[in-house]
Amino acid sequence: MKNGAEIMVGCLEAEGVEIVFGYPGAAICPFYDALYDSSIRHVLVRSEQNAAHMASGYARASGRPGVCVATSGPGATNLITGIATAYMDSVPMIAVTGQVNLEQLGRDVFQEADITGACESFTKHSYLVKRAADLPRVFREAFHIASTGRPGPVLIDVPQDVQETVVREGFHYPERAEIEGYRPKTKGHPMQIRKAAQAIREAKRPVICCGGGVVLSNAREEMAAFARKSGMPIVSTMMGIGVMPMHDPLYLGMIGKFGRSYANRAVGEADLILLCGARVGDRAIAVPNQIAEQAKVIHIDIDPAEIGKNMRVDIPIVGDIKSVLSELAEQAEPADCRDWVDRVLRYKNEYEPRGEDRMDAVEPRSFIRALSRLMDGDAILAADPGQSQIWAAINFTQREGRFLTSGGLGTMGYALPAALGAKLAKPRRQAVAVCGDGAFQMSLCELATVKATNVPLKIVVMDNRRLGMVREFQNQAYRGRHIATHMEGNPDFVALCRAYGIQAALAENNAQAELLAGEMLASPGPYVLVCRVDPETPSV
Repeated sequence: MKNGAEIMVGCLEAEGVEIVFGYPGAAICPFYDALYDSSIRHVLVRSEQNAAHMASGYARASGRPGVCVATSGPGATNLITGIATAYMDSVPMIAVTGQVNLEQLGRDVFQEADITGACESFTKHSYLVKRAADLPRVFREAFHIASTGRPGPVLIDVPQDVQETVVREGFHYPERAEIEGYRPKTKGHPMQIRKAAQAIREAKRPVICCGGGVVLSNAREEMAAFARKSGMPIVSTMMGIGVMPMHDPLYLGMIGKFGRSYANRAVGEADLILLCGARVGDRAIAVPNQIAEQAKVIHIDIDPAEIGKNMRVDIPIVGDIKSVLSELAEQAEPADCRDWVDRVLRYKNEYEPRGEDRMDAVEPRSFIRALSRLMDGDAILAADPGQSQIWAAINFTQREGRFLTSGGLGTMGYALPAALGAKLAKPRRQAVAVCGDGAFQMSLCELATVKATNVPLKIVVMDNRRLGMVREFQNQAYRGRHIATHMEGNPDFVALCRAYGIQAALAENNAQAELLAGEMLASPGPYVLVCRVDPETPSV
């Protein structure tokens, strides 16, 4: 016989879960008591939101659903931003929350919150479990839903008395999840694939646009093979960074508002665009239908709701990118586009990188390029939204590693906990978080978690004493009327990090920054490098 909490832990063990990120409270205490005797490692976060971000980073690095845990009421509501962040970026996650007793539901008792209702619009699915005997089925379904089709977070809310209920029938974890009406389509329609192959053969100026779906489906090899066979140049959205190494001769870089000018130019002049796992967000293609008027559009996505949502599509293909690209490569012939490729590569070769080394401050764009030269080829780089995100996305030379950021929701404070989660998933790989001073202060409490776990995480803080991206927007749209963007009262970050027992250093110019970056990467423990940045430095 097992109680509900023991069954919950048994379900996680049956799914091969090795680590969970969480913060306890009374309503989830039965689960924590059962966790005490399990094989699962628990990482105690300092804020529940960061538990979700750590689970996100873990999932993106490992390819398996990350698991985060919180208690009822404020513990559960603190997870909301992290759950929404995972949902927008299609990250598989299981969020487990405690809840007040069944008989207390709806009575506004201490620490009650309708978390399933609150998260309805940004979870793939959610459960309020009312019978302990249902827990094995619920957990099996939750992991299946989170990791199949378009991945995403699933919430499991378990009342305290359900966790404490003894199930006399014993514990049996289902081998399969049988969910009526849930049959994600993975194989593309053969006729649509043939149409796509024909359109590619006829195109004179084709471009492949890779989104985060290519990364999520682990289709980098398939994409590279298809691109080389077809001869088509490639661009990526921010979430698609890492699909192709930056040095690949066919890769033009990131498109969008903050992307490479030559990559945007290639999309603007194309007569065919092959969209792969990209939702055509406004920061990637500002006026999508204008592009669609001049180019034939093929859109491959596992989520049929994304196809045609933001851009008119000529050839829709619903299916898993990995599978569809393999089939498309079998039928594809080299496109008649050698002159076009030469043209767009000329655009690329004419580009001059921005930002030169400085002696009076750290110039972040040139420093990020230097940092990428120092890092391992398979390193993981996480960047916080804001100027740091753009500096990293544009200037980091991606090779075989991963680029993690909050692309859809743009959640500040994401990089540090996500990088920690990724490092725990891949302990042998370098993991570096690049944060602005504003974003760093949204998650710096997790320095205690870094210290407690003894994870050699590396953190770069771009300290310009400003909310830089908002300040840029105020310059552009509000005639430089700056309000609420000057970070008055910033602490001495180096002293603060050292108070946590973490090695830290300050760089005041690029020569110092590059020297200290080498020291940081060679350090056996966690390290924070604070870079003093001129507040007038732009994103691009």
